[in-house]
Amino acid sequence: VAGTRGLLCLLSDRIDREVLDAAGPGLKVISTMSVGFDHLALDEIKKRGIRVGYTPDVLTDATAELSVALLLSACRRLPEAAEQVKSGGWTTWKPLWMCGFGLSDSTVGIIGLGRIGQAVARRLRPFGVKKFLYTGSGPKPESAAEFGAEFVPLTRLAEESDFVVVTCALTPATQGMCNKDFFSRMKKTSVFVNTSRGAVVNQEDLYNALSQGQIAAAGLDVTTPEPLPTDHPLLSLKNCVILPHIGSATYATRSTMAVLAANNLLAGLRGEPMPHELKL
Repeated sequence: VAGTRGLLCLLSDRIDREVLDAAGPGLKVISTMSVGFDHLALDEIKKRGIRVGYTPDVLTDATAELSVALLLSACRRLPEAAEQVKSGGWTTWKPLWMCGFGLSDSTVGIIGLGRIGQAVARRLRPFGVKKFLYTGSGPKPESAAEFGAEFVPLTRLAEESDFVVVTCALTPATQGMCNKDFFSRMKKTSVFVNTSRGAVVNQEDLYNALSQGQIAAAGLDVTTPEPLPTDHPLLSLKNCVILPHIGSATYATRSTMAVLAANNLLAGLRGEPMPHELKL
């Protein structure tokens, strides 16, 4: 990166002081092919007057679809059921075999009612969800009105939700937010889904909650670290569905993200307004 004026990176690239020092004072623009930016040392970047482009909006629908798919996979035990077919566990029809939990008449709690959180709620509503709760840095009455969603403290959301979906950004305030106290407040029949960032969750606490029956199931598209080691305790649990961070993984979305990231970079290098610039 030495001597570069512009840098195009992925969410898996850590752009820290060492990288910035290596690039030198000529670095003017960083464009990340992601909506998240917790991999960027923003304080250091701001200090050096470097502009940052990112790719919000374009992956909202794909990530919301994946969030719903993950929720359904976890609550209806789809991977477990598919494995039973392959292993010969499917014998005859039994009244309570492979039973899970349905969305009809349920309460869904969304942590972070931003673009993706709203898109998730929009897709879940036709399943017959009775009530939406949400929490975050503050109330969003205009966004919440579409779903009749109620702004509540995190503790109440944990206590009252049948399904918890995490779609917030990773910040110092949200890091490790879903921990032992949070899971202990959730219903034993509730399902937890995280498609935001792995570090929002204390994974040891989640493992204990799942293995001890404090909550019914979990679905994760994000973990700490990524990739998750194959011997990680969470992977030993039947009631935990883990995907390899594929929230935005549709051909159309990834193509759009790549073009937007390139356009952000080129506009920044020309000294023009970027299609999507992060305000530092």
